[in-house]
Amino acid sequence: MMILFSYLIFPGFLFSACVGLIAGWIDRKVTARIQWRVGPPWYQNFVDIVKLLGKETVIPRGAAKLTFLFSPFLGLLSAALVATILGVTVRLPLTSFAGDLIVVVYLLIIPAISVIIGASSSRNPLASIGASREMKLVLGYELPFILSIIAVIIKSSGGIQLGSILNHQINFGSNLVSWSGALAFIAAIFCMQAKLCFVPFDMSEAEQEIMAGALIEYSGSALAMFKLTKAILLYTIPLLLVILFWGSNLAPLALIGKYIALLVVVILIKNTNPRLRIDQALRFFWGPVTALAVIAVILAIIGY
Repeated sequence: MMILFSYLIFPGFLFSACVGLIAGWIDRKVTARIQWRVGPPWYQNFVDIVKLLGKETVIPRGAAKLTFLFSPFLGLLSAALVATILGVTVRLPLTSFAGDLIVVVYLLIIPAISVIIGASSSRNPLASIGASREMKLVLGYELPFILSIIAVIIKSSGGIQLGSILNHQINFGSNLVSWSGALAFIAAIFCMQAKLCFVPFDMSEAEQEIMAGALIEYSGSALAMFKLTKAILLYTIPLLLVILFWGSNLAPLALIGKYIALLVVVILIKNTNPRLRIDQALRFFWGPVTALAVIAVILAIIGY
């Protein structure tokens, strides 16, 4: 019963979805203020999800029905599993299982794969463009993201368990205060922005160019699943970076403060940069971001 509660309520699906929707509202509110608008009320994202759940899900003619409808649930399930693993780790670091970091890294790829599969099965040309961009973007940011995590693993004496990484930081200080940790953290922040599909890396859903791209054919509850997945990722990915790089003190107030700090970074990047072309994004990730992550790994190996 407690396991079911953890996955469905706290710290799993329901809790992470609520936190993510609130974080999404903060993003929309700050963005509106920057543009001299009032912005939505705090409950607007919740209303949008409820409204979508009550609408009909239209399936495009000729689409692969099973694949088209299954993809949103696949992404939502993986995001909720990551939220549960991270939440349990923060509460009880000693109960984390061996190799949970590798599991989290794999699960964080699935939401992007679900978007690609769903868009490809819709038979819409604009959705195909979005899926193509998403595939290329994943190939771009996964390499530096994994390299930055490898730097953390090296600094944690080879630990691939989130609990051991947290305990190492509690005993020896946050990874962020070292040169290798700081460089890996910067690379991971750029990868986080791309994983969230936020500007300047939102080319797969560019509304002004391809009208939501990969999600153009989705409506009703299926679209609500994708939006909930993105909300949960807005909670889980910054939390993962806090655990990996900034985990020396995860008391409730400290954890909230660190999460909000990363959320502010996400919002600042989103509101101060134009959207990149997909080729520019690939050059950026395979060039300076990957170089930064490689330097972090080398510095971690030699003890810096």
